[in-house]
Amino acid sequence: MLAMDHSVVEDWLSEFKTLPETAVSSYAASLKDKGSLVPALYKVIRENYSDLLEPVCHQLFEFYRSGEPRLQRFTLQFLPEMVWSYLSVTAARDPHCSGCIEALLLGIYNLEIVDKDGQSKVLSFSIPSLSKPSVYHEPSSIGSLALTEGALANHGLSRVVYSGPHLQRETFTAQNRFEVLTFLLLCYNASLSYMSSSSLQSLCQLSSRVSICGYPRQQVRRYKGISSRLMVTSEFLVQLITGIHFALCNGEVDLGSRALDDVLYRSQLELFPEALLVGNAIKSSLHGASLKANKEGTRSIQVEITPTASRISRNAVTSLSIRGHRWKRHESQEDSVESPDPCVTGPIPEISVTGVSGERLLNGEALRSRTEGEALGGATELGVDPRGQEVRRQKSVRRHLEDGTPSAGRVQF
Repeated sequence: MLAMDHSVVEDWLSEFKTLPETAVSSYAASLKDKGSLVPALYKVIRENYSDLLEPVCHQLFEFYRSGEPRLQRFTLQFLPEMVWSYLSVTAARDPHCSGCIEALLLGIYNLEIVDKDGQSKVLSFSIPSLSKPSVYHEPSSIGSLALTEGALANHGLSRVVYSGPHLQRETFTAQNRFEVLTFLLLCYNASLSYMSSSSLQSLCQLSSRVSICGYPRQQVRRYKGISSRLMVTSEFLVQLITGIHFALCNGEVDLGSRALDDVLYRSQLELFPEALLVGNAIKSSLHGASLKANKEGTRSIQVEITPTASRISRNAVTSLSIRGHRWKRHESQEDSVESPDPCVTGPIPEISVTGVSGERLLNGEALRSRTEGEALGGATELGVDPRGQEVRRQKSVRRHLEDGTPSAGRVQF
């Protein structure tokens, strides 16, 4: 650790001790302007034998106990690094150099499981119903739900999952270790949008190291840290995947993708169904999507919104719309037949045609001779055999029957 970083940490330790209670809020707002403080604190936490580790952990606990949200988030940003430091020391079987970190983790846990009055908190989580739309799904995109008696009885009912009350812990044991660490990661994930990029990178590194230590993939990743396997639980890996998902969508594409693959690798070896389900779902949703590597701006998780029900039903094809379209088309055809086209104007062009007897006639004369022949029953036409005359008479009668007007041909027929 450099002397400059050492002096920065010592100044930070001394200025908070002399700070009055009325200036805590302004001091919490000024911490983000100290750019060299956070890297120096990371170096102190990574050095297990540093003489500044114990006073740093004590002051971070004072930050969290103060109740100021910005000071609490300042402490939480170092949580992934402290968890890895504690797990690595535990795997190395050297608990003497992790006593202050263990006390800090237990102190944060015991503060979070109780409310302001000292009563145990019970956390509740509502599971959304598939029959109601949310930011993640639309009922119409899933398909038609059968209106059975059971479906109607459960319509609008949302399941509520409760967590707690949690027991207070004074020391870490093999039975409660990952119970406490899982709850601490849950508190960390609740403040993910306030975490810096260095904290997200530390979370991804923690996920990879915990998952591959002691397995063949450690040689692939070329990690030369501890080589003993760390025991994990499925709930702990699920909380890690939740943080990795946020890091993937907020600039940490390379580290996040590597960490997600490592956690899925460990989940497959341990056969953890919950971690496999969540991890593969996130990996499938990110497949083919262009993740932005921009680390600036608002931090959020991109969600694709499906069309709303009103937009879908606006262009829906139903039997009523087809029937209405058929009647409109039928009415338009009748109007075009009954009313002559007003656009056709001017004299009818004269076209010479060949008559029945072989002579050339104009179209007006042919029409006139045909009309006269129909009026007389077809008897005045020359050169036509009786069979052709009878066929022509039947066509004339059929035309008049369709038009609805009486004619002489109809009476004769």
